[in-house]
Amino acid sequence: MKETVLTQQIFPATAMARQAGVPAMRQRLLTMALLLLATAGMGVQAQTAGLPQAPIRLIVPFTPGTGIDIVARAVGPRLSERLGRPVVVDNRPGASGNIGTEAVVRAAPNGSTLLVTVNTLVMNASLYPQLAFDPLKDLTPVALTSWGQLLLVAHPKTGFKSAADLLTAARQAPGRINYGSPGAGTPHHLAMELLKNTAGVFVTHIPYRGTGPALTDLLGGQIDTMFLPIHVALAHVRSGRLVVLGIGSEKRHPLLPDVPTLAEAKVGQINVGMWFGIFAPQGASPELVALLNREINDILRTDEVAKAFQTQGMDPSTATPAEFRRLLETDARRWANLIKSQKISAE
Repeated sequence: MKETVLTQQIFPATAMARQAGVPAMRQRLLTMALLLLATAGMGVQAQTAGLPQAPIRLIVPFTPGTGIDIVARAVGPRLSERLGRPVVVDNRPGASGNIGTEAVVRAAPNGSTLLVTVNTLVMNASLYPQLAFDPLKDLTPVALTSWGQLLLVAHPKTGFKSAADLLTAARQAPGRINYGSPGAGTPHHLAMELLKNTAGVFVTHIPYRGTGPALTDLLGGQIDTMFLPIHVALAHVRSGRLVVLGIGSEKRHPLLPDVPTLAEAKVGQINVGMWFGIFAPQGASPELVALLNREINDILRTDEVAKAFQTQGMDPSTATPAEFRRLLETDARRWANLIKSQKISAE
């Protein structure tokens, strides 16, 4: 059947070329080119033929407008074009991402339901002892998509000009300096706990219900300092309403090239970069995972996606499924050790 379709598509074209007086060599080249294009198309169809034709749901376990949501809405339409299937973003916030994540864990592993999430996925495994699933066992890593960076910022009234100033004040008066976070167990919270643990200081934690309320109080001077994503802090840093003390990454960021890393600021190797990625339910076939990984990686290499991410302080990044799994396992151990040593609980 497929050969018949190819014949119907290709040979009329070469016949027209022959009638138009195109030389025989060019006719043969035309035939070869058309065959290559047709068989390439058949290859994509063959790869996706076994997939359900229902829309693909990209479940985001956080609210619209977050970095995870931005990733899903940048990748979704392009994935739809490449696979020839509708792709919809489904926000299911709640319980630090656990509600939406569990919906993916319980879904059929046929490619119709995928999870778009951030490194809180592996943090939650240690923060919630009664979690109904194991993120390392019950999900299949499909594709790393990007990295986001956290800035250590302070209110100008503190007088802090650097991360070293913050630590000096914390040592002089343990507990007097306070910091905010969007809640216990969030990357913002654990980033500061890692800084405290590394530097051996005590800074009082004030948890909020979300980034918005914490940021409002930081701008108002009710709290002294906190970690914030670049895209949240940038406008306030540029306006002078916040002072940036350092960036929690291995290297400086192009949006703030004069801001030192925390290692450069001599406060320790504090790398609190947030990875973002896409997962399938456990049991997804290796062929399906390989197909999705390849298509998503190609999307991440486009200039349009790079620009969409970079304006939010995120950097596109790719990895094989095996490389992504190794990253998850390493990150899970790191945060589990910190959570245990600092006796942190989200419950």
